[in-house]
Amino acid sequence: MRTMEHLQLDPLQVIARAQDLALHSRVIDYHQGDWGVLTYDERRFFEWGGWLAVRPIDELPYYRVVMRRSRELGRIKAMGDAHGPAIDEMRALLRAGRELSNRGFAMGARTRVNSYRGRKDSALALYYLWRTGEAMVTRRERFERVYAASDAVAPRRYLVEATEAEADDRLLLKDVAAAGFSRLNLATYTIWRDITANELAAWRGRMVAAGQLIEVEIEGYNQRHVALASERPALEALAAGRTPRAWKPIEATTTDEATFLSPLDPVIADRERLRRIFDFDYKWEVYNKAEQRTFGYYVLPVLWGDRLVGRFDSRLDRSTMTLVMNGFWLEDDALATDEAFADAVGRGMTRFLGFLGATALDARAVPQTLIRQRLTWPV
Repeated sequence: MRTMEHLQLDPLQVIARAQDLALHSRVIDYHQGDWGVLTYDERRFFEWGGWLAVRPIDELPYYRVVMRRSRELGRIKAMGDAHGPAIDEMRALLRAGRELSNRGFAMGARTRVNSYRGRKDSALALYYLWRTGEAMVTRRERFERVYAASDAVAPRRYLVEATEAEADDRLLLKDVAAAGFSRLNLATYTIWRDITANELAAWRGRMVAAGQLIEVEIEGYNQRHVALASERPALEALAAGRTPRAWKPIEATTTDEATFLSPLDPVIADRERLRRIFDFDYKWEVYNKAEQRTFGYYVLPVLWGDRLVGRFDSRLDRSTMTLVMNGFWLEDDALATDEAFADAVGRGMTRFLGFLGATALDARAVPQTLIRQRLTWPV
């Protein structure tokens, strides 16, 4: 799987949080919460955005341009206009050296609001200052953000703004890198300013001419996409049916050991592309009522080799540290009697249990023909 350009955060912890699951699927000997050590203790990353993600700290000067732009756009501007006194109050506290969390303000002492971002005006004020660059997240407590003034969090060399053009170039190229190949159809949301179709086409042309991007044709799509020019050798190898040299695994391949993807993994984030390329239809059903779910509340796709071959719904019973399989579904029922697949899933499950700290597996919902194929299943 390709390099991650950002790490999306989510508070749900049914088995483990989505960000930890995403890193477990890629990083050998990853432990839950390692991303937080790098972000809050070592300051190598920072978190930001309505689409909440952790990003490399050296990209902060580019994002500070977007933070400034957001003051004059949409909901962030409306928030600033509506909650000026509370914002001024929080700004003064931060400038005085305070670290603030919304939990630290009693409901009875605040103005009640009705927003996805919180029920107190202090929540919206802190969120506004964070989104516009005056505050940063210094740490998390019980996964709630604790804010401090930006100059108390980030090294000074990153608290500068890139130029407008530098920010647009870097962030649009970053989006292409994250997608692997792109139509640039989300450019406005990436750089937080209106960009016309003609302007975007001109930018694309300049990047191709400068050797930063290449145009690619993708089977199943009529429109040509763009990819980073640095990806050309890998794309040519894949087109020829070869595995790129740079993709050599450090340990087991995904054929040797199946991998279980986070529901927010960037590989499956684009549902349309997922259906076209992997022939895999996936929906994260946590927002559906129980009776409306096709599979389950917290379903993880199963990657075997270069195919998404199944999914399972599970929960971690923390009273007994047992991973309970609520359901296990295969795209092709024949895999239930495939010894190589059973071996790969068994190895993947053994590593997964170690990552979760689980000491037992309740696999009664797994096809028993699959379990009987190999003793490597940790049952």
